[in-house]
Amino acid sequence: MRWADATGLVRLRRASPLFNDRSARGPNVTDVGRNKEVSRRWIEVFNLRDDAAEADVRAPEFIAYPPASLDPDPLRSEPWAKFLAGFVEGFPDLRLTVEVAVGENDLVAQRIHFEGTHTGVFQGLPPTGKKVAFEGLELNRHGDDGRVVEHWFQLDTLTLLQQLGLIVIPGPRLLPRILASPLTKLRKKR
Repeated sequence: MRWADATGLVRLRRASPLFNDRSARGPNVTDVGRNKEVSRRWIEVFNLRDDAAEADVRAPEFIAYPPASLDPDPLRSEPWAKFLAGFVEGFPDLRLTVEVAVGENDLVAQRIHFEGTHTGVFQGLPPTGKKVAFEGLELNRHGDDGRVVEHWFQLDTLTLLQQLGLIVIPGPRLLPRILASPLTKLRKKR
């Protein structure tokens, strides 16, 4: 089944057993296999910037749990779309690649590679023109029809910020330990 363009994707999706009820699927299609395929397709339609197909992967009761460093509150479908738009605005050429996917029951975990160029405003930071590459992990819970009901994810934001040229300053709990380590070494040399 080829999903080469947005129009074909929507047409094939509706005819596809990926989103039909359990009785419509053939005996060779497992729920885990279907869920892994839906999770991969979700990344593919994001890369195509097909907002309608991306939204169609999400169940009506969809909720995403972003890292607190990016957005502390859970996101329903509309805020999720705005969240994604913020990444696309900052990194218009952003491409995601599924490095590995594993599934069990209604859950699919994926390690995702992100790559793009910071040519737009991202979370208030003006464009730097710098290329970035970082990793992320996601966990998707699928409903009976295969759509994503819940989505948890973590991103390597430290690597992202460092590649954008931002310096991360240690917090007050970590700073004393960082300073104490060289002092301890100096004392031992005496």
